[in-house]
Amino acid sequence: MSNVPTAVVKRLSTAIPKFKKVLASARERDINESDTVTIVTDMLEQIFGFDKFLEITKEYRIQGTYCDLAIKSGKRIEYLLEVKAIGLSLKDNHLKQAVNYASREGIKWVVLTNGINWEIHRVSLDEKVQNALLFSFDFLEMNPRKSDQQELLFLLCKRGVQKDLIDDFYEYKQSVNRYTIGALLLTDPIVDTVRRELRKLKAGIKVDSDEIRKLISQEVIKRELLESEAGKEANKQVEKLMKQQERAKLKSKKGTAEPEADIPMNTNNPIN
Repeated sequence: MSNVPTAVVKRLSTAIPKFKKVLASARERDINESDTVTIVTDMLEQIFGFDKFLEITKEYRIQGTYCDLAIKSGKRIEYLLEVKAIGLSLKDNHLKQAVNYASREGIKWVVLTNGINWEIHRVSLDEKVQNALLFSFDFLEMNPRKSDQQELLFLLCKRGVQKDLIDDFYEYKQSVNRYTIGALLLTDPIVDTVRRELRKLKAGIKVDSDEIRKLISQEVIKRELLESEAGKEANKQVEKLMKQQERAKLKSKKGTAEPEADIPMNTNNPIN
């Protein structure tokens, strides 16, 4: 992820301890949803750097209904926030409502929070509306001195949003995860490498690629990695990539093949 600017680090170091106290007190008093929205709005301003009057919209109207908060950059909505009372646990039905809001407006990001617990979800706007949890955190556990936590919060900050860093992080997580790695382990290049290294361990050992692939799929990789929806999707993406690479190799070979020698014309017998 991107390095966090010094000015943002200083802001996080100052504001996070302050709001930890605010949130802890609010939880003890079990404040209602409206008051929780007020605290979250202040957090968006003082921690994440948004202008309360120009870039944070309360009760954002979406086709006859409302979402608690929306973050704007110019005329574009960057992400929606659905806020629940600080004493409530975040549930799927809360998220479903927010995702429906986002899908109607073509918004890719939804934040579900009760002030303490934060969930950041990516909304897919393809044929079927879907969402995937990108990351979550407990604000009371956040340490402003830890660089990895600074980077995570920076994704939601104004300067991070302006650079589309959360989209870059999403693409990274789509590639670097257990499902993709599990699918890669079953590809021909990896299986061939394992086969070659096994032969080095003991001279004369006989093992074929199918046997290695079977061992990997049935005894090395957890079944959920291959049989879950995420695993199947990762396998499709990896297979697609392998085919693209194979086509590129074939195209490259054709391009570097020796050109056929020109056939000399027979000038003694011209065509009439």
